[in-house]
Amino acid sequence: MTLAATEHSSALPVVDKSHEDRRKYPHGVAFMDGQYLPMSEAKVSVLDWGFLHSDATYDTVHVWDGRFFRLDLHLDRFFRGVERLRMKLPYDRSEIETILSNCVALSGHKAAYVEVICTRGTSPTFSRDPRQSENRFIAFAVPFGSVANKEQLERGLHIAISDTVRIPPKSIDPTIKNYHWLDLVKGLFDAYDQGAETALILDTNGHIAEGPGFNVFLVKDKQLKTPAFSVLPGITRQTVFDLCDELGLSATAADVTCDELKGADEVFITSTAGGIMPVTRIDSTSIADGQVGSITRQLMDLYWKKHADPAWSTPVSYP
Repeated sequence: MTLAATEHSSALPVVDKSHEDRRKYPHGVAFMDGQYLPMSEAKVSVLDWGFLHSDATYDTVHVWDGRFFRLDLHLDRFFRGVERLRMKLPYDRSEIETILSNCVALSGHKAAYVEVICTRGTSPTFSRDPRQSENRFIAFAVPFGSVANKEQLERGLHIAISDTVRIPPKSIDPTIKNYHWLDLVKGLFDAYDQGAETALILDTNGHIAEGPGFNVFLVKDKQLKTPAFSVLPGITRQTVFDLCDELGLSATAADVTCDELKGADEVFITSTAGGIMPVTRIDSTSIADGQVGSITRQLMDLYWKKHADPAWSTPVSYP
């Protein structure tokens, strides 16, 4: 398999599938209750607190060209979330790594979106005391998907800023990855109403926070900046900081105003589901000349090249 990222290309690189074996589970594989299942057979009880109360934490990592990207960082965050929510896992870290690798290998996919979940689970007596619930571990691997499609990656996304306010950090700790998305979903509908493709919402101070499943960066005078308050510290967000260190670029986390974002030289968003993705329009304002910027392209190219670096990636052992 080769990573066919071309220089100055803003689209996702292409995974060569010409020699892949026929996949046994084209829609993916899940691990639940100690067994591997086709995704169509993966079910969660309606009594699970993860379903009833959004009482769960999770993490997502992607596989590209048969390699997990930054798996260690994703598992670090997952284990921190489990600990802070006072949950218990039935498997240790090395066992979970094996389960995730097995899900990908059984699916046969060389490009996959992989999720690991711990829910509060169910109480045998339907008690409202979370201490009496039996926590549940779930993992799955499905075909890779991106926040932005090929066309959007080439021309840049159109984002609308919703006046919806993100859940305050004092209510829900945003550093614990969670399924509390009603504010983000409202922001999406606001964006769709304006003819945009996705949304950014605000923090409690009226500054830019984040979007549904992604962080945002601006570039101004070759300096990068991303919101610091009321956001999930994304792994791809951290990867941008690491890439900037390597390239000698300055990147900081601080408050970002709406006017500051619209007046930037370049804007891009970051997510495990798609990597580094350009933004060329916010509300009715074009970013600079409305074209994907040179620093964004440079970061995108280096980001995808790092997927083949053993220091940044972990191979899947396929049968």
